[in-house]
Amino acid sequence: MDAVNLKSYSHAFQHIIEECGLAGSWHWSFASGEQRWSPGFFRLLGLTPDLAAAYDLFVDLVHPDDRGRLPSPSEIRHGVLAPHETVRLIRPSGEMRTLSVVSELRVSPEGRPLSARGVALDITDGERLRRMQVAEQRQRHALYLTSYTATYSLGPDLVHDFPTEVAQVHGLTMEEIQVDPFLMVVPGERDALRNRGWEMHDDHARFQATAHERLANGEVLRFRLVGVPVWSGTGEYRGWTGMKYPILQSGVSVSGRDAAEGPGLRLALEQAVRGRHLRAARALLDWSMTTLAAAGGLSLSTVRRLEEDAEGQGSRSRHKAVAALREAGIRFIAMDDGTLAVAKC
Repeated sequence: MDAVNLKSYSHAFQHIIEECGLAGSWHWSFASGEQRWSPGFFRLLGLTPDLAAAYDLFVDLVHPDDRGRLPSPSEIRHGVLAPHETVRLIRPSGEMRTLSVVSELRVSPEGRPLSARGVALDITDGERLRRMQVAEQRQRHALYLTSYTATYSLGPDLVHDFPTEVAQVHGLTMEEIQVDPFLMVVPGERDALRNRGWEMHDDHARFQATAHERLANGEVLRFRLVGVPVWSGTGEYRGWTGMKYPILQSGVSVSGRDAAEGPGLRLALEQAVRGRHLRAARALLDWSMTTLAAAGGLSLSTVRRLEEDAEGQGSRSRHKAVAALREAGIRFIAMDDGTLAVAKC
């Protein structure tokens, strides 16, 4: 396992290994000079988060014999990048770790370097990573057997990735569900739901609906289905992520929903927040753009770009703005018709 295929693993697993200090990400905007590190990247390097993020600090911690594998700060500003390298890192404590580092460059239509970003994964103890992955998969799979709650993903290959237990519970094969998960829906609702689902997918829009699904034992349960488009930090469409969970007669979902709704789905839902939603949220709080910028640790120009929908949908700045608004009591509520409501608690 290395940083190249890190994105192929579930968002929940990515969150777990970052929380454990085994992975992290960095970003550098050349125009503004702003550099950002995820909390996991600080932990990965053995640094405290009160330090200012700086690419040259990262390079300085790399073993002298491996330092030449990464571009210098001057080189990276001129568009020189190492897409994938494995380097040794010496933490301030003296501990040595081996990192797999993947980087990417964003350029203007004229080819001018605009920004760089990367992810790093600690591969020193590959067996520990493997055990963590196995444990996360077991937890994810067991959840459907106990609560009929599951997360899923749909990549550009149009193959749905569900836990194998979903097929077991519904009496279908994994191959059938991977190609057409709407086979779980009762026949009377299936065609309309399938058509609507693929229409929303093709439009890169958020999908939300309720449907009755039949289990292998003949029982029919009402499920809520959610699908959300996922975008990279540079605005590249990555597919869908989503979840399904049963709804009790009272309209309240089972407890498994909270366990399944990991950080990956939450981040994807936040990517649906547009400029008009941010403006509405500010109005409810009586905040200026300057207030939102200060609360989210953003520049005023970044907030302005977010509200003008000039930032990519996968921009980390969007998540910072949403987090600040949530802390102040704002809630973004997904409605069944595909709209996003803004409320103040």
